[in-house]
Amino acid sequence: MAKKTLKYLVAVIVVVFLAWNSVYFKKLSDVKASVVKQFNAAVYARNYVDKQLLPSAGKATDIDQLLTLLKDKPDSTFKSYSHTMDIGNIRFFMTSGKGMVTSIDDNDVYLLTPNKQTVKIATEYIFGNALRDAPGIISINDFTNTMDLNNVSAEVNKIVRSEVVPAFKSKVKKGDTVTFAGAFELNQAHINLNNIEIIPVSLKTIN
Repeated sequence: MAKKTLKYLVAVIVVVFLAWNSVYFKKLSDVKASVVKQFNAAVYARNYVDKQLLPSAGKATDIDQLLTLLKDKPDSTFKSYSHTMDIGNIRFFMTSGKGMVTSIDDNDVYLLTPNKQTVKIATEYIFGNALRDAPGIISINDFTNTMDLNNVSAEVNKIVRSEVVPAFKSKVKKGDTVTFAGAFELNQAHINLNNIEIIPVSLKTIN
């Protein structure tokens, strides 16, 4: 009988010990701090375009000036004017300018700049990280994962496809003068200035 009682007491003590150690208290502030707010890429992109990208585009280097610098001083121009978040030779530039429409196809509008440079304005394939990376405003350290960062690019491009390109494409025609701002990419190891394609963030036709 004494042994059974002893076993019973030991069992009770074990249960109480486990129950006590399974219950703990935390400050409400600590609990709130531990809740990670879900990232909204669409809201972030909207803020970025309106408050950062467009103001940055308005101060971007003129395309003719930038192309001249890239021809004459490529190394220093890449260092001073380009940005990227990735490791490698692909770099992104912000630029602005104007040009006369020389031709239009399904994917691009071709412009001849005052310095007789031909550039393309992308109107169909708006994708990639050019508008996200070119201004050098967004830092990879601002994000907890790469998926959120990539979703920002997708949402910025979506804004351009839905708000910038359609109105422009509906009225642009050969002979128009177009003012633009946007971003383009170049491979630093294999610079090709004859095929510049600008992803626009603003476009305006002057008939």
